Amino acid sequence: MRRGARHNPPNRFDPLAYAYEAALAPDSAPIQVIRVKARRIVNVIDSPDLPLVYSMNPYAGCEHGCIYCYARNSHEYWGFSAGIDFETKILVKENAVLLLRAQLSDPKWRPQPIMLAGNTDCYQPLERDFRLTRQILEVLLEFRHPVCIITKSALILRDIDILSELSRLNLVHVYISVTTLRETLRQRLEPRTATGARRLEVIQRLTAAGVPVGVMVAPLIPGLNADELLPIMAAARAAGARTAAYTIVRLNGAIAEIFATWLRTYFPDRAEKVLRQIAACHGGQLGDSQWGRRLQGSGPLAEAIQQTFQAGLARYYSTAPPMPAYDLSRFRRGGQPSLFETP
Repeated sequence: MRRGARHNPPNRFDPLAYAYEAALAPDSAPIQVIRVKARRIVNVIDSPDLPLVYSMNPYAGCEHGCIYCYARNSHEYWGFSAGIDFETKILVKENAVLLLRAQLSDPKWRPQPIMLAGNTDCYQPLERDFRLTRQILEVLLEFRHPVCIITKSALILRDIDILSELSRLNLVHVYISVTTLRETLRQRLEPRTATGARRLEVIQRLTAAGVPVGVMVAPLIPGLNADELLPIMAAARAAGARTAAYTIVRLNGAIAEIFATWLRTYFPDRAEKVLRQIAACHGGQLGDSQWGRRLQGSGPLAEAIQQTFQAGLARYYSTAPPMPAYDLSRFRRGGQPSLFETP
């Protein structure tokens, strides 16, 4: 199975470049598991344009290999490249569960929904072996703590027993990321992920289990998948999604070079046009870090996408049941039930 990135661009924090990597065929690069002891597992989200206050990521790096992934740049902080390294050198935070338990037991902690996998996918392939995400969900259920999960992996169905119980207590929202329903594009864009059809099945099965699910149509890439916005919204609603959201791709830092190399490899006939359209959504640049503008973009093309999205909401989601409010009152300090707790 192929990988996403075709090379390892230099790390901006490292003056040394490793020439031996150039000879390594990207699709043959082996997975290297790096076990680490994290200092903390719950992080404050310092972004006013995101709805949640905290995030939690049991893994750094992601074998899914999505070529556009904004998390690629964070791999440079660990001393690796945002390219092939991001997909093959995966850091496993072995003490994640202990850190979470300690955080939720702190007398100063006040419950707020935590975004699980706000950076890399918590259900990437290594989760089958390490089961950190499942253990995290077990702790969250024990403490009756709210969580929001974002994933594009069907492995989430393994934990449907815990998710349905969290849902019964109004403590979970799940968003399934669906980027394309075209399998040929998916194989190149997100090479080690579940198919689009499989993700729709995940929405359907979670909904049947009573878990509130939304769809993330993200990222939209003009000239590649932006025309799928309405079909994905319609298909996700038919599968049971209650709400939808989207973002427009932004190519900050090393991702611009990684994406452009990939684009010229697989879509040479339209590569420059796609890059120009992406730039047209971000004030003439491929990337944008400006809060309030970076996720949906700006300019005529971004406005057209926004109008299409609003039309999709009105057409497909106007009668959908809303995502339920999180019940923060159920929080168990130290994981211990209260004498006054309702079942």
